[in-house]
Amino acid sequence: MPQVYVAAGSNIDPESNLRRAQEELVRTFGSLRVSPWYRNAAVGFAGQDFINFVFGFATALDVHAVQGKLREVETSCGRPPNAPKWAARAIDLDILLYGEQVLDEPQLKLPRPDLLVRPYMLGPLADIAPDLRHPTRGQAISQLWAQFDPRAHEMIAVRPAATLSP
Repeated sequence: MPQVYVAAGSNIDPESNLRRAQEELVRTFGSLRVSPWYRNAAVGFAGQDFINFVFGFATALDVHAVQGKLREVETSCGRPPNAPKWAARAIDLDILLYGEQVLDEPQLKLPRPDLLVRPYMLGPLADIAPDLRHPTRGQAISQLWAQFDPRAHEMIAVRPAATLSP
């Protein structure tokens, strides 16, 4: 079964919305490996700080079914289906990696292109899957993270990592 890694973030009542999303995600996908949660400034717009984390799980669902389930969780946690991209949000769930799959579709690009430039995606992924190899770069996630300038975008850990089960 493919290993899937997803970034989660919120800047509207983030602790509450992320906790609710985690509960929904465990019900949907089963056991999750969860990175520490990090507080960081909004990117792309002026707004409240975000809290972000990355989680991973194995699934027999295809990538489009996973994406559909993530959209259902977003909707159940208060994010409208047509929410603007660069705005405050109750929850945002983005597939970073789906196994070694490479996709270039209008609504889904894998590996996620901004994974390598967003510390709030790459850092938490390195926390839970340091030895995982990036499908197109061929380097371990920990190596890619070590090349990143952590001063470029400050992240403050706000919760420890966990493994959650139904």
